[in-house]
Amino acid sequence: MPIDVLIEGFLFYKSAPQKKLVLLKLFDINEADLKEAILVLKERLISGATRLLETDEQIQLVTCSEMTPIIDAIRKNEMKADIGKAGAETLAIILYQEPVSRADIDRIRGVNSAFILRNLLIRGLIERNHNKARGVFEFTISPSLLSHLGITAKQELPDYSLVATAVEKFNASIDLETS
Repeated sequence: MPIDVLIEGFLFYKSAPQKKLVLLKLFDINEADLKEAILVLKERLISGATRLLETDEQIQLVTCSEMTPIIDAIRKNEMKADIGKAGAETLAIILYQEPVSRADIDRIRGVNSAFILRNLLIRGLIERNHNKARGVFEFTISPSLLSHLGITAKQELPDYSLVATAVEKFNASIDLETS
């Protein structure tokens, strides 16, 4: 499979900016091959709904500007809808375990949480921050969520310490199973 296709698939799967250095190592290619693959990918995507956004250090798949009106309409409809059981479940995980990575959320829920996390981010209920030490994005609750819940700190949630202790025990049991 051509490198540009592999990069596109990887970027689609990650749905976040990726460092070029990571791509060099992952696909075991040199900088010249990466530059060529990026040019090919950009050219291939130019007529579609996605584009390749490139900075000096990273690349990312994004939607083209012509999609803005459609995406805005979809976003408005999504904002009107209830967050649902999956959204509430994901929010609870973030509330009691923040900061928490998407991989950890997926592990706890047993399913891919990318769509739910995107929905919660769009609504301003959670925030995404890059943990440079771990090299991953982590999710935390937002001040808007606390305000929406009518509290000033997550520790004010009913039975917070009880639930937090249960979550710690659950995580410890999972860690024991995987080691």
